Amino acid sequence: MYLALVRHGESIWNRENRFTGWTDVELTEKGIEEAYRAGLALKNSNIEFDLAYTSVLMRANKTLECIKEKLGYDLKTVYSYKLNERHYGALQGLNKAETALKYGEEQVHLWRRSYDVKPPLLEKDDKRFPGFDSKYDDIPKEELPLAESLKDTYERVIPYYLDEIKNNLKDKNIIISAHGNSLRALIKYLENIKDEDIPNLEIPTGEAILYEFNENLSVIDKRDLT
Repeated sequence: MYLALVRHGESIWNRENRFTGWTDVELTEKGIEEAYRAGLALKNSNIEFDLAYTSVLMRANKTLECIKEKLGYDLKTVYSYKLNERHYGALQGLNKAETALKYGEEQVHLWRRSYDVKPPLLEKDDKRFPGFDSKYDDIPKEELPLAESLKDTYERVIPYYLDEIKNNLKDKNIIISAHGNSLRALIKYLENIKDEDIPNLEIPTGEAILYEFNENLSVIDKRDLT
């Protein structure tokens, strides 16, 4: 069985070098081109996919739409906030370079790349708190983050993978269209990457990675398709 992981194409805030997190922003024209390129790469793999998972954020959703268009067939799609990007808390919307000038490059690097350090927390009355977004109305407010480290993201993504996605890998080929940090968390689990090594993992926008599994659902091969 096969699992394809695709990071969404370039978003408007990727282009503007902003912390995006759970902010719902569109793809750029370049991002749409990257999404189509990922879809073509998956088509050229000659694998028939059966099921797709994505976050509830439009940049991942649009990327998946572009992929399905290139594949030439529809896929049952499951949407879950568990696959959302890491929540960047009070940094969301800020320009990364300007934030580094304000707080120092070392501090910003720690917020961005350490495994278990959270960025500054939102206040619950901040309009950036997910509790104000109707997409999350069915989720208890106490489960919605004020900020997340990569470790927090891992603890959100991996139980969802184990409880929901992995069982379907027994008889289905799956695509996950998601985000840099939610995919880093999943790759950390799949490849058993150490906490101290995961900051070095980079996933460019639009990248498609293909994992092959044996009958025991252990990874036996990995290919970068784009």
